Amino acid sequence: MIYFRQLFDKASSSYTYLLGDLKRQKAVLIDPVYEHLTLYLSLLDEQKLKLCYVLETHIHADHITCAAQLREQTGAKIMVRRSDGSRCADVDLQEGDVVRFGAQSVVVMATPGHTASCVSYLWLDRLFTGDALLIGTCGRTDFQGGDAGTLYDSIMHKILTLPGETLIYPGHDEQHKHVSSVEQERESNPRLTGKSRDEFVAIMSGLKLPKPFLMDSAVPVNRNCGKVHAA
Repeated sequence: MIYFRQLFDKASSSYTYLLGDLKRQKAVLIDPVYEHLTLYLSLLDEQKLKLCYVLETHIHADHITCAAQLREQTGAKIMVRRSDGSRCADVDLQEGDVVRFGAQSVVVMATPGHTASCVSYLWLDRLFTGDALLIGTCGRTDFQGGDAGTLYDSIMHKILTLPGETLIYPGHDEQHKHVSSVEQERESNPRLTGKSRDEFVAIMSGLKLPKPFLMDSAVPVNRNCGKVHAA
């Protein structure tokens, strides 16, 4: 029997995902937010789940992770692409890696573009896309090594080639939309549907978005897995 929770941080409009194997009492947590550390620990205790891994989709600029604190309190290993700037991960994820917890497994998909080394996680019929593909839009590409052409390739040639019924769970949504699907995004995402690579690059370069409010403070701390100072 599986366990699945989608958790929302209102301040940053960020989603965190708790995936569990209830029979074998193992779990992973995707993109945790520092302010909700107590909630995560409570849910793990409530469901009698041992946290095996903390999975980050990328180094976040809009919230601070609590990966290091979860590692200290549960013994979980932190997994992230070190090439995205991490200085503290236990495991450097690569394309095609399989993360096992109990009888469950998550497959790592490299989906760069929002940042240089973003990854997505495929579990059963669900893809956790971080800030690569969002519901009806996509992540910005103007900082942390982001590249619009690379993001287009990641979305169009990897994510949207999955079966149409694959569920898309994004890293955040300001309207608090919960879930989409590959088919829905293929057919109706305004930034992508019917757009060539060059058209997409032009759209992204014309956005002129303000810098994320927490970027200067969050990115250095997140490179250290949520610890203010290196150990």
